[in-house]
Amino acid sequence: MIGRRKPIRRAFAAAVFALWLGILLAGAPSAALAHAELERSVPEPNTKYEQSPKEAELAFNEAIEAKVGSLEVLDDKSRRVTQADPVPSADHRTLKLALPKLGEGVYTVSYAIVSADGHPVSGSYVFVVGNPPQGVDASAFDPHKALGHEGHGAATGLTTNQFIIYAVRSLYYAALLWTAGLMFWWLAAGNRGGALADIRKKWEPIALRTQLVAVLLYVFVHAREILKGYPSSDYGKLFLDTAVGKEWIALAALALLGFLFVRLHPALRALWAAAMLAVESWSGHASVFSPKYATVLFDFLHLASGAVWAGGLTLLFMLWLKDRKEAGRFAALFSKAALLSLMLLALSGVGMTLLFLPSLKYLFYTAWGTLLLVKTGLVVLVLGVGGTLHLRIRKGGLPTGALLRADAALMVLIVVVAALFTYVSPLPANEPVTYHQMGEKLHLSFRVTPNKAGVNELTVKVWLPDAVGAAKSAELRLFSLDRKELGPIEVPLKPFEDTELTDFEGYAKTAYKAEGPYVPFAGRWEAEIRVRDKDDNETVRKVDFRNY
Repeated sequence: MIGRRKPIRRAFAAAVFALWLGILLAGAPSAALAHAELERSVPEPNTKYEQSPKEAELAFNEAIEAKVGSLEVLDDKSRRVTQADPVPSADHRTLKLALPKLGEGVYTVSYAIVSADGHPVSGSYVFVVGNPPQGVDASAFDPHKALGHEGHGAATGLTTNQFIIYAVRSLYYAALLWTAGLMFWWLAAGNRGGALADIRKKWEPIALRTQLVAVLLYVFVHAREILKGYPSSDYGKLFLDTAVGKEWIALAALALLGFLFVRLHPALRALWAAAMLAVESWSGHASVFSPKYATVLFDFLHLASGAVWAGGLTLLFMLWLKDRKEAGRFAALFSKAALLSLMLLALSGVGMTLLFLPSLKYLFYTAWGTLLLVKTGLVVLVLGVGGTLHLRIRKGGLPTGALLRADAALMVLIVVVAALFTYVSPLPANEPVTYHQMGEKLHLSFRVTPNKAGVNELTVKVWLPDAVGAAKSAELRLFSLDRKELGPIEVPLKPFEDTELTDFEGYAKTAYKAEGPYVPFAGRWEAEIRVRDKDDNETVRKVDFRNY
C-alpha cells in the first residue's frame, strides 16, 4: 500500500507544480502576448508640413495581420484622399500608404489593425499641410468681420423685419437679369428691324435706368444694415477697405457705364452685361468656397443662363403683345435657347450646391436649403412649360398667352426666391461648445472654440473635493459619431493657469488646454474625458457635440 501511494503523491506534486508554473507564466510579461503598439508614424501626429508628404507610414512594435484592418488618410470633408491599399513590410511590422499630392488642409490618419495575438488596435491623429483657411460656416458670410464689428452673425433664417432688404434684392436681381438678358439677345437677334427694333429703342433706356436705381438701392440698403448702430465714419472703411464695398463700387460704376455701352456694337453690350454678372458672381456666396475658380464660374454660368432665359422671355412677351407673327418667328429662336439655358441653369446650380455643402443632408438644416428646394421645384415647372412651348412652336403654332403668362409668373417667383436665398447662409451657424456638469464627486467643464473644422482651442476644467485633492491628470479623446469605424483622436491636454473666476468652495480646480486642428472635419462628435485623482481613481464623462 505504501508503495502505491508514492506514485500518487508524485503525480499530485507534479500537477501542483504545473499549475503553479502556469499561473506564474500567465502573470509574467510576455512579448508574444502583448498587443501591438504604434511606435512610429509618418506624417507625425499634430505636425504641420509645408509640402505634401509622399506616403503615410505606421510602424508597430510587433507583427500585425497584414490582410486584416485598414489605413486611411481623410481630408477635411472626411473623404479618403486615395483608394490605394496599404502595403505591409516583409516583417509585417510596418504599413505604408502612397499618397497623392495633398493641397493645403487638415488631414486625418486613421488605422484599425489586428495584432499577431488577434487583438484589434485602432487610433487616429491629425496633421496639417500648408496654411489651410479656417473651416467655412455661416460666420464666413458676415461682412461685419471685415470691419472689426463684433456681436453680429450671418442671416440663417427669414424674418419680417428684413422685408425691405428682400424687396430691394428682388428688384436688383430682376433688373440685373433683365438688362443683361436684353443685351445678350440684341447680339443673338442681329440687326432685325420691325417690332423688335421698336422694343429695343423703347426699353433699353428703361432697363438701364431701372438697373442703376436698383443697384444704388441695393448698395444703400445693405450698407445701412451693416453699419446700423455704428458711426458714419465707418462708411469710408466699408467702401474702401472691404471686398464687398469695392464690389459695390464696381457694380455702380458698371451700371453708369451701361449708358455708354448701349450705343456701341452689340458684342460690346454683351461684354458689358457679362462684366455686370461677373462682379455679382465674385461678390456672392461663391467667393467664400473653394476651389474659388470653380464656384465663381458656376455662379456666373448660373446668372448668365438665367439672364438669357429672363431677357428672351421678356422680349417674347412684348412681341406677342405687339406683333403675333413677329413673336412666332422670335419664339422659334427663343425656345431652343431657353431650353439650353434652363438645362445649364440646372447643371450649374447642382455644381454649386455640391461645392457649397459637405453633403446633401445640409439642404434640410437651413432656410437656404429650403429655398433652394423651392427654386428647384419652380425650375422643374418651367421646364415643363418651356417644353410645351417648344413642342407647340415646332408644330408651327404660335405661343399662347396662357403659356407665356405661366412662364413669366414662374420667372418672377424664381427671381424672388433667388433674391432671398442668395442672402441667407448656405451653411448653419456653429455655436461654441460650452458644457458644464456639477456633482458631489466631480465638477467638469468642457469647451471647444471655435466649434468648426480647423484650428480649435479645447479646454477641460476639473473640480475635485478638497478631501480628494487636485486632479492628477485628464485625458481627452474625440470620436467621430458619423464615421464610427475611425479610431479615436488623442488630444494632448496640458495644464495651464486659469484666471477665470470659476472656483467652487470646497473643491480644488485643475485646468487643461490644447490648441490645434483636433476637430479635422465637420460632423457629430463625442468627447471622452477621463479624469484621474492622486490615487489613480478614474472618472469618465462623455460629451456629444456637432459642428457644420
